[in-house]
Amino acid sequence: MAIKIMKNFFRRIFSGLFKDKKDIKLGFYGPPNAGKTSLANRICKDFTGEEIGSVSKVPHETRNVQFKEKVEISYKGKSMTFKMIDTPGITTKIDYEDFLKYKLNKKEAKTRAKEATQGIIESIKWLDDMDVVVVVLDATENPFNQVNITIIGNLVARKIPVLIVANKSDLRKANVKKIEEAFPEYPVIGMSAKYGKNLEEFYEEIFKISKHKN
Repeated sequence: MAIKIMKNFFRRIFSGLFKDKKDIKLGFYGPPNAGKTSLANRICKDFTGEEIGSVSKVPHETRNVQFKEKVEISYKGKSMTFKMIDTPGITTKIDYEDFLKYKLNKKEAKTRAKEATQGIIESIKWLDDMDVVVVVLDATENPFNQVNITIIGNLVARKIPVLIVANKSDLRKANVKKIEEAFPEYPVIGMSAKYGKNLEEFYEEIFKISKHKN
């Protein structure tokens, strides 16, 4: 009887020691065409050799939540495993006519608008499952708008750790400082997902805000 109790005791101890840590759910949020998928693709390609989704100049190319499981990111001798979640761009208004200027026909434009609307609803629902969120903003655009305030407000309400990426910082019109001034309570990193600029700083910050989730 005593031997059985001891065996059970050690089994519990060792199962606790060697239990797999859960993958950190890392979500990419932001307005359309800010570069969410481009950034997620670059990270996934670097560490898995595969991309997470396709990109396009046409808004709302990503219209469904996309995943990449078991992305193990290594940085400065440390590693963390993430479930990468790329979400459709969030906006307050979708009009099918906006797509016509990208040479989509009326039927295609209406379909894309409908799918994009569903994608936004799906994105907001998925917020409840996120451990950490990267908000990707276009550094050439004015950050003081309803979309960004809505996204940040939803994250604040859920107490989700946030990192803001001021993307497209390689462009002449980029203004990273304006984004820092708009959201002073969050870390902001000026990046270029297209050219991989400041990825080291990005990983440093992601590890910092994710460590208590692992």
